[in-house]
Amino acid sequence: MADLTQALRRAPLSGVHGGSSTVRLTPAAPASRIALRAGPDAVFALSGALGLDLPTRPKGSASANGRTAIWLGPDEWLVIDENGADLVAAAGSSGTLHAATDVSHRNTAIIVSGPGAGTAINAGCPQDLSLAVFPVGACSRTILGKAEIVLLRLAEDTFRVECWRSFSTYVFGMLAEGAEDAGA
Repeated sequence: MADLTQALRRAPLSGVHGGSSTVRLTPAAPASRIALRAGPDAVFALSGALGLDLPTRPKGSASANGRTAIWLGPDEWLVIDENGADLVAAAGSSGTLHAATDVSHRNTAIIVSGPGAGTAINAGCPQDLSLAVFPVGACSRTILGKAEIVLLRLAEDTFRVECWRSFSTYVFGMLAEGAEDAGA
């Protein structure tokens, strides 16, 4: 008999499809995430504890061993670990003052790839995604339609779109419409 005290969590965006001849939309694999806040004096210790250099410049990101840190503000980062590591514990081992909140179940991500990826995103996002302005590794907190997203350029034609789980169906739908337009 099933244990009824445990909630069954369905993966966001399971079974969704979208894209076009020039854009592929793929729900990202589950990952652990923390919203990290810390002052400049804690960056070095946190970088060591997390195993990558926390970026300190606008639009900066850093990646190492399946872990990515995205700069969101002078004292704020989104850290994503695709191996499911306990990021709160890792940050806690830094021995420095910080705030780390596990947002693994709040967020999900969509990978947008292909030659029309930027066009698909720009259907609902006003950000300039030209390579000159938004190069590989660039990131920002922005909007897609009416939803806040965190956007990271993984490659010339590949983006990671992070959004709140509760907005994921809406964000995926906006991207699917943009993909259709990009493929036309």
